[in-house]
Amino acid sequence: MFRRVLIANRGEIACRVIATCRRLGIHTIAIYSEADRHARHVRLADEAHHVGPAPASESYLDIDRVLGVVRASRAEAVHPGYGFLSENTEFASACAAAGVAFIGPGADAIRRLGLKHEAKSLAGRAGVPVVPGYHGEDVSPGTLAREAERIGYPLLVKAVAGGGGKGMRVVRSASELAEAVAAAGREATASFKDGRILLERFIERPRHIEVQVFGDLHGSHIHLFERECSIQRRYQKIIEESPSPFVTPDLRERMSSAAVRVAAAAGYANAGTVEFVVGPAGDFYFLEMNTRLQVEHPVTEAVTGLDLVEWQLRIAAGQPLPLAQDAVRQSGHAIEARVYSEDPRKGFLPAVGRIERFAFPPEDGSWRVDRGVDDGDPVSPYYDPMIAKLIASAADRPAAIRRLGDCLARTAVFGPANNLELLRSIVAHPAFLEGRMDTGYLDRHLEELLSAPPAPGVPVLLAAADYALRAFAAPGRPRSPWARGDAWRMGGLDGVTLGLATPAFTRLRARRHNDVVEISGQGVEARGTVVSGEHDTVTVDCAGEAREVTVVAHGPRLVVTDRTTYDLRLVHPWPFESGADDLDTHPASPLPGRVVAVLVGDGDPVVSGQALAIVEGMKMQHTVRAGRDGRVARVKVAAGDQVEAEAVLLEIETH
Repeated sequence: MFRRVLIANRGEIACRVIATCRRLGIHTIAIYSEADRHARHVRLADEAHHVGPAPASESYLDIDRVLGVVRASRAEAVHPGYGFLSENTEFASACAAAGVAFIGPGADAIRRLGLKHEAKSLAGRAGVPVVPGYHGEDVSPGTLAREAERIGYPLLVKAVAGGGGKGMRVVRSASELAEAVAAAGREATASFKDGRILLERFIERPRHIEVQVFGDLHGSHIHLFERECSIQRRYQKIIEESPSPFVTPDLRERMSSAAVRVAAAAGYANAGTVEFVVGPAGDFYFLEMNTRLQVEHPVTEAVTGLDLVEWQLRIAAGQPLPLAQDAVRQSGHAIEARVYSEDPRKGFLPAVGRIERFAFPPEDGSWRVDRGVDDGDPVSPYYDPMIAKLIASAADRPAAIRRLGDCLARTAVFGPANNLELLRSIVAHPAFLEGRMDTGYLDRHLEELLSAPPAPGVPVLLAAADYALRAFAAPGRPRSPWARGDAWRMGGLDGVTLGLATPAFTRLRARRHNDVVEISGQGVEARGTVVSGEHDTVTVDCAGEAREVTVVAHGPRLVVTDRTTYDLRLVHPWPFESGADDLDTHPASPLPGRVVAVLVGDGDPVVSGQALAIVEGMKMQHTVRAGRDGRVARVKVAAGDQVEAEAVLLEIETH
């Protein structure tokens, strides 16, 4: 076994490889760009070396720089992770030439399987079904038009090299073909420096199902069962599970055997994944083979009890496969959800910023978090926006879904925008619960999945009020009667006025005595006991019904889950409380958000109740209205401005 391994990657996969190496007593060597100087994988490794500026092309993708660190660190092997140089034939060859083991397949296998048209030819020769298509060198307009008619519409224009959905276009009629070919070629050239394209039949409502395979340097090949990867956004997977709820025992046997035949035909060694597109009737076709460890490998680990990184290390060191095919067992069900720093409401645009807190429940035998960040770490604009992977397992699929849903409710990222809201919605969606998904699932259901939740109910408001009242008595607060959370005052108990952005602005009077919390205001009048539990949970008992509610907090922001998850914020209950005149003459935003519109200008007369501006925050629009008659002295914001809660929007002169 190796003694010193360099991880030629970053983020969560680098941390994942380090964990296995540490368990096996292997010295780990990290590399980092200038942007990652203080990253989690650098902190975890036994040693770390600077490899260049922030752009990946000048650091993680610079073969000469990486090999320079390999030599300087006296590494015996290189683990490439996924992405970056993991499927780069030049890098694999350079490692071999330098006498360093590449923890992955050989350069010839990567080359043979890296180009989709060659991989399809190999699969076809191995007797594996291939999607009908055209993979020829002649890509003249006339030839492509004839081949498209032969294949039939709809069809897929696809880059020969690369992956991740880049260089792909669906074409539904002959009139769309030329433009799609040109666009796919441009994108492929920009992404992979290879503008070649192929055509293949587009399977309507397909499932994306893949099989994990392994081969060793002694010519043996096995599979570790399948993973369902149909829930995708822009051809990128976001939820994966094993086993697939669609695959029957017979289909599993046929697909797994086909995957092993592909690996054997390629003379493949180490971890690889054979991907299939599967039609509604169970017909399956070879799609491609990824010559590396997959992002979603933890679900296979969860149902087999195996450490796939350890297998990679042992195979690269020349050891035979740790198990024969008949010794590999699949038990239970596992689901992985990828947490990305991106905004699903804005076309999944990546988001950057500092992660103030990444909260999640403690890991145990049924729950695992693979992450590349800690509290306080930045999300960089230079790399993939994935923050972490959440993996839940149980005896069967319904139990695994419940476990994942429970853990998602207790997970929150305080900082940049993220997709946790979407993930929570998916695992509660009827189509997902019934296993009715395909690669178009997210496109069809996205609007529904991102619809605004109903107004929070009494259990949520009681739990939020309880948190706010307890915060008054938190350590560091003044030790005086006025700082107590039970609303003490001279003459008896009264109440504390709370402002909640729910996302609509809500003002409540609240008080707590022992475990009893009372709230009133804005149509709410409730009383219940709120008892703290473990791991951010409280039990709310109201009107004889006890509910477990999760409250994950960071500063004024609360993520509260009572079947539905609500993103709430504690705000000032009385902006500019110094007097009604002050509030009326300085209309303010009731919550943090963006100014959608300013409806008046300097010098305009206004009357009480007139709409002055619209602020959008936390998925809701709030209209700011005049408190009395007057004239606009000055407008302080413009449409598009970001404002904090209580920010003054206008100044009004009263008559």
